[in-house]
Amino acid sequence: MADAIPALQARRLLRAARVGTLATTRDGQPAVSLVTPAIAANGDILLLLSDLAEHTRHLRADPRCALMVTGTAETANPQTAPRVSVTGIAELSDDAALRARHGAIHPYAALYAGFGDFHLWRIRPAGALLVGGFARAFRIRPADIVPAPDAVAAIARAEADIISHCNADHAAAMAAIAMAASGADGAWRMVAADPDGCDLALDESSIRIHFSAPVADPGGLRQELVRLAQASRLRD
Repeated sequence: MADAIPALQARRLLRAARVGTLATTRDGQPAVSLVTPAIAANGDILLLLSDLAEHTRHLRADPRCALMVTGTAETANPQTAPRVSVTGIAELSDDAALRARHGAIHPYAALYAGFGDFHLWRIRPAGALLVGGFARAFRIRPADIVPAPDAVAAIARAEADIISHCNADHAAAMAAIAMAASGADGAWRMVAADPDGCDLALDESSIRIHFSAPVADPGGLRQELVRLAQASRLRD
C-alpha cells in the first residue's frame, strides 16, 4: 500500500493537514503556536501569518523553525496517531500564485487575508521525522519528502485547465468524490491539484483527496480522477 511508504505517508499527512503546530525560537527560548498550513505543489509549506503574531516576530529574528501535523489516532491512545515534523528555514514570499493556493485550501481566511499585516511565508523542507504510529519512526531526507520536480512542473502547466474542466464539466463527479471522502454532500469544487492528489472546497471548508500513487503528468492525473469517480459510484 502507498501509505506503507514513509516519505509518501509524510507527504500525505502534510497535504491533508488544515492545522499544525509551529515551533520557533526567540533569544534561545522555544515557543510553539497553532498555524494553518497549506502545501505548495512542490512540497513547500505555506503559512499566512500576521505581523502582529508572536511567532512572526520570532521568524523575523530567527527563521529556523519546525512544523508538526498529525493524523487520526488508530486507537484511544493518542500516540497511535501518525504525525510528521518538518524542519526548515522560513522566508517571506510575494508569490501571488502561492498566496492564492493558501487561500484555496483555507477559504474561510478570505475574511482577513487581505489585511495589510498578513503576509505569506514559505518553508522549504530541510528534513522530516515521520512517526507512523506507536513505535514506528522514520527519518526522511529532503529529496524524498517532495514530489518529482518534472511531475510538479508538468501538472502546474495544466492545473488551471484541469480545475476549470473538472468544475465546469464534471461537477457531479467532484461532488461524488468529496461525498465518498468526507460524507458531506454539496457543490464541491476542485481548487488545487498536484502530483499527489487534489483539494476540493465547499463554502469555507476544504478536503484533501489522495491519489493511489503519485502521478507524473496530466494524463496520469486524469486517470486517477476517473478511478476516484468510479470508486465513489460503487459506494452509492
